Amino acid sequence: MLGNIELYQWIILVVCAVLIGINKTGIPGLGPLPVVLLALSFPTAKSTGIQLIMLCMADLMAIAYYRKKANWNIILKLIPFALCGIALGSFVMRRFSDGDLKIAIAVIILVMVGLNFVRRKFLKPDTIPSHWIFSLLIGLAAGFSTQVANAAGPVMAIYLLSMQLPKEEYLGTGAWYFMILNHLKLPVFIWEGRIVLESLFIDLCMIPFIVGGAFLGVLIAKKMSQEHFEFVVQLLIVISAIKLLF
Repeated sequence: MLGNIELYQWIILVVCAVLIGINKTGIPGLGPLPVVLLALSFPTAKSTGIQLIMLCMADLMAIAYYRKKANWNIILKLIPFALCGIALGSFVMRRFSDGDLKIAIAVIILVMVGLNFVRRKFLKPDTIPSHWIFSLLIGLAAGFSTQVANAAGPVMAIYLLSMQLPKEEYLGTGAWYFMILNHLKLPVFIWEGRIVLESLFIDLCMIPFIVGGAFLGVLIAKKMSQEHFEFVVQLLIVISAIKLLF
């Protein structure tokens, strides 16, 4: 694979590495953008494997910075449901086409965005869903989306925004949650053939750009207000979902 990578593909890899770094430490809504760019530049299955290794690298940097900011009640509540979603995603991956799966993920994301809009405009804070069924649906959707295309960021973003977490607690909770899920997915991706030895070599070359993106993300998070932060996340979620849909 390494010998066959063209210049434009290396450029896409560098851009995605920077975006993944920023996504993990500053703007979570950026997550689906590398999904789309890599899927357009590499075979779909292999592209998700390349991205997963980069995500795992960036996860470690994110929790190093936000390690004390996580809300563990939320994480522990969602993890069991997310594992079920991962199992479901692995089952579906072997039976549906790439196009069908991308449409399904985009629809899930857009539905979540619509629900969050309704919540912000018409519901009071004390009416935000807190029942375990709400956590079950979010966990399943996040696990399914992350297993199929590393695209659970928008689903989790909607959930964390609905919990009205402060910015740093939002980022810390998301960082720990995805660090756990992404590292659990590694053996599954290897077993499915989505991660091969060449994937690791490619991603090792991307470490400096992931690190640079992570530092850039921290700076962005510090400079951006809570209101602007939530607006940017929502906007990027919608853009990414539409891109996945079409």
